[in-house]
Amino acid sequence: MDLDKPSGEPSVRRPAPQQPEGCLVVAIRLPVRLVALVLVLPVRMAWDALVVAGRFLNGILLRPLGRALLWLGRVLVVLPLTGLWRYVVVPVGKALAWLAKVLVVAPLVWCHRYLLTPVGHALARLYAHVLIPAVVGLGAALAWLARCLVAVPARRLYGWLLVPVGRAIAWCALGLWRLLALLVAGIGRVLYWVTRILVVLPALTLWRWVLAPVGRVLAVVGREVWDALRHAWRIAGHLSLAVGRILGTLLRWIFVEPVRLLYRSVLTPVGHLVRDAVLRPAAEAARAVGRTGRQALAAARASVRQARADVRRLLFGEPRRPEPVARREPSGRGARTLDSSTTALTKD
Repeated sequence: MDLDKPSGEPSVRRPAPQQPEGCLVVAIRLPVRLVALVLVLPVRMAWDALVVAGRFLNGILLRPLGRALLWLGRVLVVLPLTGLWRYVVVPVGKALAWLAKVLVVAPLVWCHRYLLTPVGHALARLYAHVLIPAVVGLGAALAWLARCLVAVPARRLYGWLLVPVGRAIAWCALGLWRLLALLVAGIGRVLYWVTRILVVLPALTLWRWVLAPVGRVLAVVGREVWDALRHAWRIAGHLSLAVGRILGTLLRWIFVEPVRLLYRSVLTPVGHLVRDAVLRPAAEAARAVGRTGRQALAAARASVRQARADVRRLLFGEPRRPEPVARREPSGRGARTLDSSTTALTKD
């Protein structure tokens, strides 16, 4: 921490000093960048053109086509498969499951419960009371015979014959192993020095005095080529953007602006004139004709209805009027009220 610097002043990070570059780097950089720019500029412009064309095709053709294919797939595949699963496969599966339960599971459960279980219990009792004692006795007899006929002779053979022979073989094998270890160590030391003198030292010399300098030069060239390609790609992008803007401006001046001026200065006034002078009067006249026709049709319909009524009256006479039905309740002033004494029960 710097004690001379005041605490309120913000610290400023200084960039790390760049390492000095050699004359080889400076001599390679400019030609490589120029060549890279010449080679990369057409590729970048073609790439930008393909990107613009791809976005245009995606917005105009591919996205609606994808939506249409998705809708067709849903209508032609998903909905039929859903209906098939819901109304065919599921009922058939339920029916098959019911048949399997009735024809397979229920008989198997009955067989296991009323046939196999009793037989299993009987076999278990037979095994516990008959087979186990017989097996135990037979096992004891076989164990005594194995001890007398196998274990005792084998132990004596191991103690009197195999142990001495094994010790002799182990001593011979140890001596042979030590001899082989000495031979291998000597051969390995000789091969080590031969390999070091004939292979390692020449390879180290070749790496130190030939491959390392050539690798450094190739690394410098590769780094400069990569930097040149990156710079060229960036500059080509700016140039492609400028060319695109110029082409867009020319297209707007040559095509869009004349069409817009034609639409605003010619087509719009002509359309307004045609609308005000022709279309609106024609629409008003059509509406007036329609109203007149509807009124005439209504009058004709009323006349026909009246004529039909007159003809029916001449042929069949006046229709009978319904006779008035006598009402049980009094009407008018004679109506029954709660506070009146002239009701049907209290009336004299």
